[in-house]
Parts: sequence; C-alpha cells; structure tokens
Amino acid sequence: MKQVIIIILLAVLALPLLATNANIDRANQAYKQELYNEALKLYLQEAQQSGVSSALYCNIGDTYYRLKDNVHAVLYYERALLLDPSNGDARFNLEFVRGKMQLPDDAGDSWFSNWVDQTVSHLSSNTWAIIAIVTFLLFLAGVAAYLFLDNVLMRKIGFFGGAVLIVACILANLAAFHVYHKATDGNGAIIMPESVTLSTAPREPRGKEEEAFKLQQGTRVEIVDSVADKANGKWLQVSTAGGHKAWVNAKEVEVI
Repeated sequence: MKQVIIIILLAVLALPLLATNANIDRANQAYKQELYNEALKLYLQEAQQSGVSSALYCNIGDTYYRLKDNVHAVLYYERALLLDPSNGDARFNLEFVRGKMQLPDDAGDSWFSNWVDQTVSHLSSNTWAIIAIVTFLLFLAGVAAYLFLDNVLMRKIGFFGGAVLIVACILANLAAFHVYHKATDGNGAIIMPESVTLSTAPREPRGKEEEAFKLQQGTRVEIVDSVADKANGKWLQVSTAGGHKAWVNAKEVEVI
C-alpha cells in the first residue's frame, strides 16, 4: 500500500514537468515547421507558467528573429546572457543580429575593457567561483610541497606553481565578482522604437536646446535614475556605452 501511495505522489509531482516538456516540444515542433507565431506564443506561455531560463530566452530570441523583429530578438538574447553569460548560442546570435542592425559597439569605452568583459562573461559567476576554489586548493598543495618535501625539484615546482596558482585564484575571484554584479546590479535596457531623441530634462524636449542626442532601435543603455510625475509620466536617466547621459521616456525602453 505504501508503495502505491509513493508511486501516486511521484506521478503527481512529475505532472508539471511533463506538461513543461510537452509545451516546449510543441513549441520546438512549431518552430521547425516555420510556424513562428505559434512557436512564439508557446514559448512565451511557457515562460509565464513555468519560469524562465537562459535557453528559453534564447529560443524566444531566435523566434523573434525569424519573425523579422530584430529589436525583440536583441532584448531576449540579452536576457538569456543575463541569466547565463556562458550561453554561447545567445552570445553569437546577439552579435549577429546587432551586426545586421548596424548597431555601434556598446560593450565599453576601450578595446581592452571590451575584451576583458567579453572574456570573463563567457563563464558564469558560479563557474568562476569553482575555479577560484580549485586553484586555491592547488595553491595549498604547492605550499605543502615546498614546506615538507625534500626533493629540490618538487619544492621549486611547489613554490613557483603556488605563486602562479594564487594569482589565478585572485583573478578567478575578481571574475566571479564582476559577472555576479553585472547580472544582479545591472540596469540594462534596450531602446525599442526605430529612433528616439533623448532629452536633457525628464520631459519631452521643449525646443532644440533640450534635445540631447538620438539613439537607434536596439541600442543598449544603462538606467541610472528615474523620475515620475503626473504631468510628464515616468522618465529614465540613461547612460550610453560612451558615458553620455540623458533622459528618455520609460515607454520607449524595455528593461533587460
């Protein structure tokens, strides 16, 4: 009798998972049959009902791209990378779609900072943390070899190897910290209309003197402040990759 009850409980617990797999299978099948509107509807339904994942966001981005909606494709690839920076498909597809939209580079101010950010972001913060732990344990092994072994060669290996490993441990910790805070503290957003004129004040520009600059559709910005009132609605102060700040209507951006 107990075995029957356990089997029933396991079956009940497995029902949501089976339903999720069924929804994803239906969406994937619709995508393969080029029924992209149906696939998108099922993917979005899955995200609402069962929660999101980097892979699901990537699928949604792929579907938007097939529907020739590049700006939503960019948005969902960015969301996929926010959840999992090591998602290579999302990163490649994002770069591809951004290239088609002829968007300027928004990774940073210098080629070196761009390279560091892109390199570090290929792995998740958890992966970098594991690397830090492993290199620290190996460092301790190197210290032990230097202190307790009589063999001169092994002591040299322990000393110099330990020096390299402690540097690697520090760098891995810094990388984990960077990726974690990029994911949790980031306030990234995407410009959604075809073109937006930003303002020097949190309101619609009242003449040329209040027009800051224009941003094209798909441009990534960072939200640094917000203001809301009955007269002007909600406005966001955003910063571009080049460090330029201005105000944009909250309705014209989607938060990543």
